[in-house]
Amino acid sequence: MPYPEYICTPMREELVASGFEELKSPDQVDQVIPNSKGTMLLVLNSVCGCAAGTARPGVRMSLQDGKKPEKLVTVFAGQDLEATAQARKYTLPYPPSSPAIALFKDGKLVHFIERHHIEGRSAQMIADHLKATYEEFC
Repeated sequence: MPYPEYICTPMREELVASGFEELKSPDQVDQVIPNSKGTMLLVLNSVCGCAAGTARPGVRMSLQDGKKPEKLVTVFAGQDLEATAQARKYTLPYPPSSPAIALFKDGKLVHFIERHHIEGRSAQMIADHLKATYEEFC
C-alpha cells in the first residue's frame, strides 16, 4: 500500500522546486529514461530519514555550481509504485534501493548510488560524490 499523498507532497516538492521532473507512470519512465540524450540524473525518492537528512539535500547541493546533468527526473518509492518498479529496471543489475541516485548518459546507466552508500554519510559527502561523478560524465 502506498504512502498517503499528504505525507509525500513536501518530499516531492523538495526535488521539483530544484528542477526535477516527476515520472509518475511506467509509460513516462519508458519514454524518458531510454530516450534521454546527454546526461540525466534520476533520484529514487523516499520517505525515510536518510532521504530527508542527506540524499535530497546532497542532491540539491550538488546542482548548485559546476558541471551538472542536463535533465533531472525523479520517481517516488513507496508511492508511485509502478513508475518506481519500471525505473528500477533501468538500474539493473543493482537491487532495488531507496533512496538511490542514478546517472545516465544517452539512456545508459553510468553511475549508481545505493541506499547503503547514502546511509551514514552527510549531505556534503553525497554532494561531493555527485560533483565528482558529474565532472567525469557531464
